[in-house]
Parts: sequence; structure tokens; C-alpha cells
Amino acid sequence: MSALVLRNRFQGNTTLVENEFIDNYMAAANGEFVKIYLLLLRHINNPDVSLSISRIADYLENTEGDVLRALKYWEKQGLLRLEYDTDQNIIGLDLVSPSAPNAAPPVRPEPVPREAQSTPAQAAPVSNLFVAEQYLGKTLSRTDVDTITYFYDTLGFSADLIEYLIEYCVENGHRSMHYIQKVALSWADEHITSVEQAKNTSALYNKTCYSILNAFGIKGRGPAASELEYIRKWTATDGIDLELILEACNRTMAAIHQPSFEYTDKILQNWRSRNVHTLTDVRVLDSAYEQEKNAQKKNPRRTPVQSAPSKFRSFEERSYDMDELTKELLRSN
Repeated sequence: MSALVLRNRFQGNTTLVENEFIDNYMAAANGEFVKIYLLLLRHINNPDVSLSISRIADYLENTEGDVLRALKYWEKQGLLRLEYDTDQNIIGLDLVSPSAPNAAPPVRPEPVPREAQSTPAQAAPVSNLFVAEQYLGKTLSRTDVDTITYFYDTLGFSADLIEYLIEYCVENGHRSMHYIQKVALSWADEHITSVEQAKNTSALYNKTCYSILNAFGIKGRGPAASELEYIRKWTATDGIDLELILEACNRTMAAIHQPSFEYTDKILQNWRSRNVHTLTDVRVLDSAYEQEKNAQKKNPRRTPVQSAPSKFRSFEERSYDMDELTKELLRSN
């Protein structure tokens, strides 16, 4: 094949990525981590933009946990210096040039010696790669291999837990490695370290997800990644009872006649702002609303509107004495 001719047609409004990053850091990093790093590069020289962990998460459709993991990963690689407050919350960061003299060399996993690969702990990633190919029905790409290795090396998942993770996702109709990674990160956030814990959590989520999808009239599939994010937010982050979530789903269908996780989320957040935590609280809120609406109907506070004069009444109105008019008609006869 002939060589490619590359031409630079970039405009001035660009974000520069150093070759050192591409050559020595990018390939070994998780794809989501690379996105977050590039976003930081985009905004690091723009003081007018207020960037926060929650804003990064919303922009890239990640969780805040994903963003924190990415920042700590790049800190470990020596490309970030994070600043913390007294409660260990990140309040600032400095980007370090990959080619700077004081930048740390890229941190790569140590190769596993061949003679040590027979031990279960070291052989786990290899066995997981074989299992993953069987479940997914394809040859794994380099990115797939890196992702599974990330589950093992960084998240600390055991070989059994990784195997169950892949099995669980595939059995629920999801063969995307991106989806599998989302589930893995959520398990890591919930400190799940064993297959038994994962099965208990999965059983709960299966019941919850089925109930919510059923309330929306969605049949024959599991939740999409974005839908699963909403479900985990409502149940795990916000701690909302399932019966309250289902009520919000029912009201969504009644209002807009189609499933919408975003619309349901607005209902639930409105209820949270009003300290509504149970169906009893919802009924109290509904009752108060109905009373207010009925009171407005009985005592409407309306300003009388003066109607414009009709063109048929543009003449000067006069008053008439009907008895005098009758006498006048008689005299005329």
C-alpha cells in the first residue's frame, strides 16, 4: 500500500496534544480517561470556563466516580498534580507536560514472567480473556484486553468476579465492552469484591430494572447504559424507594404518553426538594394542590376587563319616554 500524505490544515483555535502523550501514554490508558485528559487540555488555558468534576461527568456522560478515577490515574502517571482541601476533596489541579524534564515516566504494568504465569493470581487475566471471547463470541481487540486487564489490575477484581461480570452483562443482552465497564465501575463504587456480593446486587437491580422498564411499557430488553445510570442514581445515590420511582414513571406516562427517564428524574428531584419520600407524602402534596386549585376556582382573583365598544354601538346612546312616543303616533294618525 502507498504511504499516506498528511497535511496540516488546523486553524488557530486548537488544542495541542504533545506527541509524547500520544506515543507513550495514550495507548495504555482507558478510553474514558483519555477523553477526560483531552477535555482538561481543552479548558486549561480558558480561565472563563468554570470546570468541576460534576460538569465534566455531565459533559462526557460519565459518573463523578469515573472522573475521579481518571484524575487519580493521570496523577499516578505523573501528568497531573491534584490539590486537595482538608476533607480530601479535589479543589484544583496542575497539568504537567509529558515532555517536561521533571515529568514522571509512564507507569506500565510489570510483565508477568512466564514461569510465574501458572499461579492463579497471575494467570487470572489470561483465563478471563478466554472466557470473555467465549461469552462475547468474538476475538478481543486491544482495547477489550486493556479494559479487562483494568478490571483486574486497577479495580482489584478477582478472576471469578470478572467472569461473573461478563456473564451477567451478556445474559442481560449487553455485549458492549463499554457497557460491561460501566457495570464494573458501579460495582467498584459499591465496594463489591466477591461473586456472592455481585449476585445479591444483581438480583436487586434485575428486579428494580424490570419493574421500572415494565412501568414504562418497555418489554424484551434490559436497560440501556444511560437508563441504567438513572436507575443507579435514583436507587444507590439518592436512596429513593422503588414504589416512589414507579409512581413517578406512571405519572410520566400519563403526562407525555411515552417513556422518559429524564422527565421521571425531574419529577423525583422536584419531590426531593419538597421533602417527599413516600407515597403518603405524595398524596399529601396532591391533596394540598387540589385544595389550592379549588380555592382559586371559588375565589378567582381577576381584574374586570373593560370590553371595547362594538362598531354597532358607536353612536350616542339616548333614553326614550315610551308613553310620549305612543301619544305622538296616535296624534299623527
